[in-house]
Amino acid sequence: MHLRDLTQFLTELSENNNRPWFIMNKPRYDILREEFLAVVTELIKEITSFDRAVAACNPKKAMFRINRDIRFSNDKSPYKTRFSAGITPMDLRRPSAGGGPTYYFQIEGNGKLLFGAGEYLPPPPRLRAIREAVVNDAPGFAKMLKNRQLRATFGDLQEEDKLQRPPKGFDPDHVHVEYLKLKSFFVWTEVDLKLNAPEQLVPELARGFKDAFALVAWLRGVKETIVED
Repeated sequence: MHLRDLTQFLTELSENNNRPWFIMNKPRYDILREEFLAVVTELIKEITSFDRAVAACNPKKAMFRINRDIRFSNDKSPYKTRFSAGITPMDLRRPSAGGGPTYYFQIEGNGKLLFGAGEYLPPPPRLRAIREAVVNDAPGFAKMLKNRQLRATFGDLQEEDKLQRPPKGFDPDHVHVEYLKLKSFFVWTEVDLKLNAPEQLVPELARGFKDAFALVAWLRGVKETIVED
């Protein structure tokens, strides 16, 4: 992929985030999107070498649209200023599960590559199921957290939007109470893109996602009780 062309396009888009500019530059966008699709397709194949569950993931559906949902936002900019994708087994794309554990990455116009894995802000039923699993499988959860590869690449779970107090119904003295306060069970890291070596993008992401597999596997083991209407 032509990473310099992509970051240049995204930088210009951030400075001209309007429909007329985008229409004028649509041919550039179409080329870059096709290149990004090739990256996602290759990445799925690489991830499949250690996680067979994602083999059926459709790369086109894994890519996020560049159009922003501005219906409930004060920011009316019509376009996202990043290219991003979320890779997950197709059978986990259930509304109640929030998509299940996902391998996610995004490329920004500032030359940054952010990637991570897990479940980001899952809906309430799924979040409760994960918290209950933390309680019921405390040893397994602790073992996952200590995974060497996971900690070396990502450190601890992200604490964005963490609650101040334990959620209702959970023991405030539980050994993992600080994790019970989390709203996401996700790890991520941000690095500089190797603009001069685009061929390293997929291998770098694949290595990072492999390091996050312990978290993905543990989350897949969390079973959610489905309540029928």
